[in-house]
Amino acid sequence: MTSVDCALDNSRQRSARDGAVPRVDIVVPVRDEERDLAPSIRRLCAYLRDRFPFSARVTIADNGSSDGTWAAAEALRVEFGEVRAVRMELPGRGRALRAIWLRSDADVLAYMDVDLSTDLNALLPLVAPLMSGHSDLAIGSRLARGSRVIRGPRREVISRSYNLLLHACLGTGFSDAQCGFKAIRREHARALLPLTEDTGWFFDTELLVLAERAGLRIHEVPVDWIDDTDSRVDIVATALADLRGIMRLGGGLLRGSIKVPVLRDASPGDYTSGAPPRELPRQLTRFIVIGAACTAAYLLLYLLLRLALPAQAANALSLLVTAVVNTAANRRVTFGIRGRSLAARHQVKGLIAFAAGLALTSGGLAGLHAISGSPGVGWEVAVLVAANLAATVLRFLLLRSWVFGGAKAPVPQARPARHLELIRPTEILDPIQPNGSIQ
Repeated sequence: MTSVDCALDNSRQRSARDGAVPRVDIVVPVRDEERDLAPSIRRLCAYLRDRFPFSARVTIADNGSSDGTWAAAEALRVEFGEVRAVRMELPGRGRALRAIWLRSDADVLAYMDVDLSTDLNALLPLVAPLMSGHSDLAIGSRLARGSRVIRGPRREVISRSYNLLLHACLGTGFSDAQCGFKAIRREHARALLPLTEDTGWFFDTELLVLAERAGLRIHEVPVDWIDDTDSRVDIVATALADLRGIMRLGGGLLRGSIKVPVLRDASPGDYTSGAPPRELPRQLTRFIVIGAACTAAYLLLYLLLRLALPAQAANALSLLVTAVVNTAANRRVTFGIRGRSLAARHQVKGLIAFAAGLALTSGGLAGLHAISGSPGVGWEVAVLVAANLAATVLRFLLLRSWVFGGAKAPVPQARPARHLELIRPTEILDPIQPNGSIQ
């Protein structure tokens, strides 16, 4: 039996004797956080005692610290009855959360970053939908409407780009994968956690993607969030690890080597933003067929217009006409959206995506003319074909994640619940019961 098993088993035995099994278990993963740990845990415990209506336990998960973090955790365990401390020799936020959540006896399992960048006022809106049974998993979102975020432009761009990549590659519907503020019902955690592999920062994304595939309802909570300027996260290393995680997870899902159980059947009225992730191969096939037909039409139109217009003008007009046709065809055939609702908006967004393609093809033509002076039409067509291949990849990503990403379509399994009128705290009251400490 590992040290983690012993610590958690001791905690369960103490809780059983005291009759104090908590409703919520909040895990705070830490590594070399000696300075911030005590102030943050004291602030969290004060909030739980004064303003949180459910019984709660705080689990400090020290994963591989080499400073005085463990000593600080032990002191906090002695100081607060609702705090326990678990030490793991190996580092990794994902490793710590998986080990502790799998052995927790609480109804709802949550975690938050030790810096408390997310305002604690979002904790009750995070947990209440899971307590009421309305939702299965809840996440804090810095990108949802209503959130208030203070952070630098570099982190903002990285965060939005990462979530755009998830939408495009894995067909996700949630808006923010990596906000350190999440909760899940215990029974769903025990079903999904054995399927996760990542031990680090990609763990959050992996669990969310599996939850969507399992049909769980994901509730998003707009949060107030202030960037920790003292963060020691290696952004480049984390980004590379995330890219490897996306390829591993996406490949496993496409090959069928990752088998996700259906944990909740669809109900009438369950919808998703865009098509379900499993339709990616079908969408891609239809997009390629439509793209090939539109490319042929584009080249034919370009050759006809080139008889009367300069190269750049013929290219722009040909792209404009075929872009409108392409957007309409993909809207109906590739993404299965019918009716006139939002059609104009989709065309406007499609034209913006067309502008990106225009930039690539026009840039290719400009480069060709700059190099060779007066190339023949054959060279122009060759450059346009190459540029259009790159523009096609970009266009598919934009269509799938942005142009049609907000369109609602029925799906055969339940998907994320985006908005919820919260139950008032006075309607569900469960006074905090102090939990015993562990050795």
